[in-house]
Order: sequence, then C-alpha cells, then structure tokens
Amino acid sequence: MSRAVCPGSFDPVTHGHLDIIARAARLFDEVIVAIGVNPSKSRLFAPDERVAMLERSVAGLDVANVRVAGFTGLVTDFCREQDAQAIVKGLRSSSDFDYELPMAHMNVALTSVETVFLPTATGQSFVSSSLVKEVAAFGGDVSAFVPPFVLDALTARLAERT
Repeated sequence: MSRAVCPGSFDPVTHGHLDIIARAARLFDEVIVAIGVNPSKSRLFAPDERVAMLERSVAGLDVANVRVAGFTGLVTDFCREQDAQAIVKGLRSSSDFDYELPMAHMNVALTSVETVFLPTATGQSFVSSSLVKEVAAFGGDVSAFVPPFVLDALTARLAERT
C-alpha cells in the first residue's frame, strides 16, 4: 500500500490545499493530511479547530482514501510512525521550490521518505493561508479561496480580535 503524508499548518485550509490533497489522493492508496502543531508559533485557529476544518473539508472531496491527523515534532518522525513512503507538497512558485528542496533532501537523508512536488492548479498560485488571513482582516472578500464554513469561522475569529 502506498501512503503519503500531506503536511501543513492549514491556518486556515484553502481551496489550493484541497486541490493538492485531492490530486495526491489519486496518486496514492492513502493520504494522511498532517496538521503541524508547533506550540511556539502563533496560529489564528487552535489545533483542534484546524483538524475539524480539515476533516469537514476533505469529507466534501470526491475521495475516500484521505484522513486527517495532528502531529508534533518532525514530519519525518510522523511519516515513520504512519509507515508513509512519501511527503506531498504543493508548489506555487519557484521560491516555494527553493524553500522546499533542501527540506526534501534532508527528509530523504533522515528516513528515506521521498517528497513529491505537485504544482498548484491554475489560478491558485498566489493563494496562501497568510494572505487569505491578511486580506480578510482588512475586510477583503476571500470567499473564492476558502470553503464557505471556513470563511464563516475566519470572519468570526477576526471579529473576536477587534
């Protein structure tokens, strides 16, 4: 069985993330969406909220071989625990590749887990969780970039902070 991990912070999940997850699900027998929990980083949504949003989001995909899990520490340790052979990463631009390539080399050196890079879908290359949060914080319309229930949660969370 081929198993891949699709790691990220998903704060919040975007349509770009979901596209990469769905495409990975067609390439591997099982895909584990791994939500990184780093206590030293400040996130808009708590780990359990991000897990719930991802679970609801992937339930809406036309795939049955995706599950969601949180993890702490190194993604390679998580991959070993899950018996995953690959890490799937989406690339929006050449700068993403420049950032991700050294990590891919380190990951394979540590655990023999290969990294598979998938280019983002046309029209999604500029979308990031950080940009979505920033635009939404200034009242911009980000409804095209996140599922409706994520937009509701994002709007509510940002309203709490003002």
